[in-house]
Amino acid sequence: MAITASMVAELRAKTDAPMMECKKALTEAEGNMEKAEEILRVKLGSKAGKAASRVTAEGVVSAHVAGNVASLVEVNCETDFVTKNDSFLGLCKSVAELTATQNPADIAALSALPLAAEGFGPTVEDVRKGLIGKIGENMSIRRFKRYADGGRVASYLHGTRIGVLVEFEGDEVAAKDVAMHIAAMKPVALSSADVPADLIAKERSVAEQKAAESGKPADIVAKMVEGSVQKYLKEVSLLDQVFVKAADGKQTVGQYLKSTVTTVKGFTLYVVGEGIEKKVDDFAAEVAAQVAAAQGA
Repeated sequence: MAITASMVAELRAKTDAPMMECKKALTEAEGNMEKAEEILRVKLGSKAGKAASRVTAEGVVSAHVAGNVASLVEVNCETDFVTKNDSFLGLCKSVAELTATQNPADIAALSALPLAAEGFGPTVEDVRKGLIGKIGENMSIRRFKRYADGGRVASYLHGTRIGVLVEFEGDEVAAKDVAMHIAAMKPVALSSADVPADLIAKERSVAEQKAAESGKPADIVAKMVEGSVQKYLKEVSLLDQVFVKAADGKQTVGQYLKSTVTTVKGFTLYVVGEGIEKKVDDFAAEVAAQVAAAQGA
């Protein structure tokens, strides 16, 4: 029996398994949809579970601050719609609180902590899986950061998509202002000395390519490259950035902190979905292309 693109698409919609695996299963099952689905579930196990393999690029950043202990977490889902769901938001709040109070070593340890919600439990992982079934979307706890070293912590949440924690000594109002600045300007490090070497190398490479095209002498090119790198470091280093509330439009964050006798020891910035590749499919075209490729092989 000929395996058509529409059959492959139907099986993939049922299982969310990879396209070629669907075609192989249908071929083995001689076109029998139910048998092909069974073959896939046996072969791929939980990977064929419909929600488990879907990309979670939306979500919520949640914070919990209690005295000098604070946490920031990112919990992801598939669509913006679910980020407004009370059950999902409840899970995010619980995960942030547990991170702060229980000090889990990693996501696995956090997932194993006791939690009961919406009739699900007895662990965070059980609640997560229960809500996936209830809401019908994949959800994942992506990352967390906890501060508990005795320093004071200020937090700022811009809606539910951007969250900042700032560890500081000094004035709380100044620390909150800087947290807001971080959410707006998204520095990558506290100072230029803290900017990751790979980011500097990438910027240097781009600057070298641009400078080389200028056709200027080597010594001038070298100065142009160094100038570009130094400009980049100032743009991405918190203390060197121009403070968003600067009255004169020139005062840096470092100068503002000095004027308020405040020291920032570190910060964490989470932006929902940052670095996660969102899946944008032209589904029919994908099916047709893969089936055609398989038939031509």
